[in-house]
Amino acid sequence: MSSEIRLAFAHPSERSEATADAGPLDRISLRDYIVEVEIGAFQAERGVTQRICFNVVVEVQPLDAPIDDDVDRILSYDKVTEAIAFELSDERLNLLETLAERVAERILLEPQAMRAFVRIEKLDRGSGALGVEIVRARQETVPARVEEGPAPQPELVYLSNDAIASEHLKGWIDQLEACGKPLIFCVGASDTAAPQIGHKMAQRRIDLLAIEQNAWVLASKDDRCVVVDTRTELDWAMRNGQTCVWAPSKIVLDAVDGPSAQPRDAVALAAWFAATFDAGEMIVIGAELPQEASVPLRAIADDCQRRSDP
Repeated sequence: MSSEIRLAFAHPSERSEATADAGPLDRISLRDYIVEVEIGAFQAERGVTQRICFNVVVEVQPLDAPIDDDVDRILSYDKVTEAIAFELSDERLNLLETLAERVAERILLEPQAMRAFVRIEKLDRGSGALGVEIVRARQETVPARVEEGPAPQPELVYLSNDAIASEHLKGWIDQLEACGKPLIFCVGASDTAAPQIGHKMAQRRIDLLAIEQNAWVLASKDDRCVVVDTRTELDWAMRNGQTCVWAPSKIVLDAVDGPSAQPRDAVALAAWFAATFDAGEMIVIGAELPQEASVPLRAIADDCQRRSDP
């Protein structure tokens, strides 16, 4: 038992050696690699960075020919740091477990990599180090994201409050769905004023929640409209033909490169969201267009039926 406890807290390289199969494998390692990043599920971890420490060991298949001092023939430790940098830049994450899984998954895409030991620790959440460690082997890691392929290109549509209340709403949805693209609606806050306070970050959360309340109002108008708040659910919905209404809080707050538009600039915020899909345009029904937007905008008056050609 004592040796098991020792190994549980030992460096991943020791765990790699202790659990190795009979066949010879080489190892590359990354020790005490510290970066500052915004990560965490608690409110106190939002809007601030903290230090996290990576210790990674990768078991690699030895080459069956001389290396010849050629860096292109080996699995460089740069691939490990690149995997970390890529996953940290992809989106803001709440859990170290998610980050560890993604780093291991990306490392194991390298042809020589056989097993990956990934330990990640938060250094600023207490007097010690708080973290997770995972072990993943190549046969366990067939990334679903890679196999599924890209999600279909969606149609992004912003609806004003007048458009939500319009008698033409169901007809617009009918015609938009007939175009054959996955459909994502964006809305702003309702006409009822949200509470106003003097704390900037709290006000932002309140304004985002006001938009989400209005998203549920739209969903109540037509059963085809389903409120979603994560990119994973959006990707699933697009693949399965579900019409979505965007609830923005999680995606906005978790974004590494967040929007400059504030929630009160709802059309501009929705355009930022559309840009994350590389959308060619966003249709705006019944609202004024902002002076600047992340994607081209096409306005349609809310007092006329939408043309069938998107």
